[in-house]
Amino acid sequence: MQSYLNELLTRDIDRIRKNVQEMSGLAEKALQDCVRALAENNRKLAYAVILRDYYIDEKEKEVDRLCLEFIVRQQPVGLPLRFAYNTIRINLQIERVGDYAVSIARSLLKMKQAVPEAIKDELLDMAKISILMLQEASRAFLEQDIELAKKNIAVDDTVDELRIKCSSKLNSLFLNQDIPFDLLEPMTTIVRRFERASDQARNICLEVLHMCTGENPKHPGAAAFRILFLDNHNSCRGQMAEVIAEAMNQPRFIFTSAGLEPRPVSAATIKFMKTKGFDLSRIAPRSLHNIPNLEYYDVIIAFSPKAMKAFPPDVRRVIMLDWSMDDPSQVRGPEEVVTAAYEEAYQIIKVQLNDLISAIIGNEIP
Repeated sequence: MQSYLNELLTRDIDRIRKNVQEMSGLAEKALQDCVRALAENNRKLAYAVILRDYYIDEKEKEVDRLCLEFIVRQQPVGLPLRFAYNTIRINLQIERVGDYAVSIARSLLKMKQAVPEAIKDELLDMAKISILMLQEASRAFLEQDIELAKKNIAVDDTVDELRIKCSSKLNSLFLNQDIPFDLLEPMTTIVRRFERASDQARNICLEVLHMCTGENPKHPGAAAFRILFLDNHNSCRGQMAEVIAEAMNQPRFIFTSAGLEPRPVSAATIKFMKTKGFDLSRIAPRSLHNIPNLEYYDVIIAFSPKAMKAFPPDVRRVIMLDWSMDDPSQVRGPEEVVTAAYEEAYQIIKVQLNDLISAIIGNEIP
């Protein structure tokens, strides 16, 4: 009898593994097709990636069903229970890779010109490493290979370095007017999405370590408190808040700003912030969709009602704060009127930040 039960347990686990392997293969192919579409400027292939995402979504539902049925039917404990639990989490991460491939494909369709040669090599290298990481993460799961999982996690640093290089080159090209903003935004999205694909591969490996050992690896970003400033265009209030916050020199914090519909930082904002000792002249705007590890942010501060509505009311564990205020870059009139509007916004942001960060760390900020 015991032998028969073990046989049923093994059969169910093998069925789940087979479906995860198939789903991972679909996500891997989606990324590979994105690379080809990017390298060959192949719009048909980009459309194919978008249309085929349906199969990844359907496979995700099937894996979830199999895992839940496995838990109910087998009532597993120990390693088999961790297998089911971690597989559900891995299933979601693979599905996200498919979503990132769709985002890359949509961004490619927005582009009216080819990828700039100045970043093409780094971008393709980053993409290929991300795909290899996904392959190795899948293999670590299927083979329950702890050493492979650890080795694969370490590779993520290489992708991060390449992302920084690509982003820096893109910003320089934009600021030197070598590429238009219409190309900067989709290219930035593509860079971020390939990096996020590698992050998901890393997360899969972390799940493998938990599945095999029962120990929870340190969660990425756990040592830092992340705050995101969100406004409509990332051209004024969010940028002001980010540099003011960074100037507070709080090592435990990571501050980032983004916009729903990013536009270049306004000339008036650059001029005013220069009087405060901040140089925003070489800052490029960021889109909300290009923020890496968005799910790990602790606080999102919205500077407008529109930004506040960008997230559903039940958004994860994140704390949403409404700091809605008039956008000084929209003020028109004599210079002293515009300056007064900026000064008011500056002081409000500074006081609010001081109060917030003091509450988090438990003491006054000098």
